[in-house]
Amino acid sequence: MATGALTPPADDITESVLEFPDNFLLIDLCGEYDRNLTTIEDKLSVQILRRGNLLAVIGEQGPRHDALEVLKSLYQRLEQGRSLEAGDIDRELRMGPAGAPGPVDQIELFKGEIARVEVKTRKKLVEPRTEAQKAYVKALFDHEMAFGIGPAGTGKTYLAVAVGVNMLINGHVDKIILSRPAVEAGEKLGYLPGDMKDKVDPYMQPLYDALNDFLPGKQAAKMMEEKVIEIAPLAFMRGRTLSNAFVVLDEAQNATTMQMKMFLTRLGQGSRMVITGDRTQIDLPRGVNSGLWDAERLLKHIPKISFNYFTSKDVVRHPLVAAIIEAYEADDPK
Repeated sequence: MATGALTPPADDITESVLEFPDNFLLIDLCGEYDRNLTTIEDKLSVQILRRGNLLAVIGEQGPRHDALEVLKSLYQRLEQGRSLEAGDIDRELRMGPAGAPGPVDQIELFKGEIARVEVKTRKKLVEPRTEAQKAYVKALFDHEMAFGIGPAGTGKTYLAVAVGVNMLINGHVDKIILSRPAVEAGEKLGYLPGDMKDKVDPYMQPLYDALNDFLPGKQAAKMMEEKVIEIAPLAFMRGRTLSNAFVVLDEAQNATTMQMKMFLTRLGQGSRMVITGDRTQIDLPRGVNSGLWDAERLLKHIPKISFNYFTSKDVVRHPLVAAIIEAYEADDPK
């Protein structure tokens, strides 16, 4: 039985009961050792008691109503034959009833405003977990150039790669190009053995990780072998015209002003370009300006370029990550 701390006694603390007709789905809804119920209890300050095929929600009116809506939404998801993971519960808690599942829209290019956004890839459906992520995904489909700016763990690169894979498998682009500046994050790595690919792969590993989440390993490897997917350092972009491609520049805060200008002017016909970065994690040498800062300052007035911002509230990693980011922000004199 799930337990949870109740709020101090109040006049409007009452009980509401939900009945679930399918006991097997109810087991999935509750999770192993009722951990899903515990998560909802902790986030909304309610108590949820399981009685056979009934769930009783005890708490004040507002949190109790929110918990009922979350439980109904998650159960509907299970009725549709879809899985239920920790991220799905987190998304419902963050986005509330507006994110409740109705008919599923798997987003495609140029689709209009929809209540729920999903990005279909070969291995999984990717769903934004905050309103900022939802607006960002929509911007990636609606704009030929989009910036995602915010702290680590907010899904900037992950969602961009997911949209890129979606556009590739739906035939909207012919290739995906993923790039990063090869800048050491405060550590001297020294001489790295091997060929050029071996030397730059440590810098590119986060992009490989994201890609492998959306494509089967053998298919991803074949696409990279055939240059349908390229992962390359930013310096390799010079002199190229990137046409009919979905291009992502990750860790853009570590690009210099000249590198950023060089990269942005690679945009060719039929291409989409996404630039992601965190202005608080600049690893450039002292005195070297970040190209992300300058691009934001110079390009914000151009209407066809989208700027999307994230905060610690959009962090979708471990809850401690958001608390750590907030602690550093509070200590920053700027």
